[in-house]
Amino acid sequence: MSGVLLPRRQLIARAGGLVAAAGALPLLSGCDAISEAPAVRKILSMGEEMNRASQRALMDRDALAREFTRADLSPVFRSNGTKLPDGAAYAAHAATRFADWRIAVSGLVARPLSLSMADIRAMPQRTQITRHDCVEGWSAIGEWTGPQLRRILEAAGVKDRARYIVFRCADRIDDALYYESCDMVDALHPQTILAWAMNGAVLPIANGAPLRLRIERQLGYKHAKYLTGIEAVASLDHIGAGKGGFWEDRIDYEWYAGI
Repeated sequence: MSGVLLPRRQLIARAGGLVAAAGALPLLSGCDAISEAPAVRKILSMGEEMNRASQRALMDRDALAREFTRADLSPVFRSNGTKLPDGAAYAAHAATRFADWRIAVSGLVARPLSLSMADIRAMPQRTQITRHDCVEGWSAIGEWTGPQLRRILEAAGVKDRARYIVFRCADRIDDALYYESCDMVDALHPQTILAWAMNGAVLPIANGAPLRLRIERQLGYKHAKYLTGIEAVASLDHIGAGKGGFWEDRIDYEWYAGI
């Protein structure tokens, strides 16, 4: 991980120490208890916003994440999150090699789209070899191929009122389908692609087949897998619990996970 964004548990611990030292928080047991304190939650959100603001201010918006060579590829690329979505519908798609899989492009767009995997592969493609940094503490280098998200948004005619892009997914965790989001700066970044291939072969199921997001300047949980939809919105307030992502809604992962 970058030194700019501290691991979540470390950040919580530091925030807890700051608040306790200020006398604003009684001594609590465990990181989860500390993270629920309103004063700590405010500090955490301030740190996230400082990270986002500093990266926006100090870096070129099109600055590329480091790219590597094929000699640098990790011998094993672990899967993050879901390894196989539950349900008969996904199994049926997998059995036909996703021949009928569709990706909806909706929301604040002039021309809603329903794209097949053949449509995705027919677009101009970008291949990039980048490092995946997982919030759990591991990293791996992989090669990804797919169209830039910006090309899809241009084809759909994303409207000026759109401030965020929401990514809908087929994997269900507990009671809800996974989702993630990013702002328009990251959505239009040249390295933000919808990858259907990994290391020169069709994307494995464990790594998000048939299509996953690669948003290279963000931590791994932002790289949504098993994509079914792309939605342009003006606000995240009414998406899920309003925090911009599945884990952001549930355990306060940072929405802006820039590295």
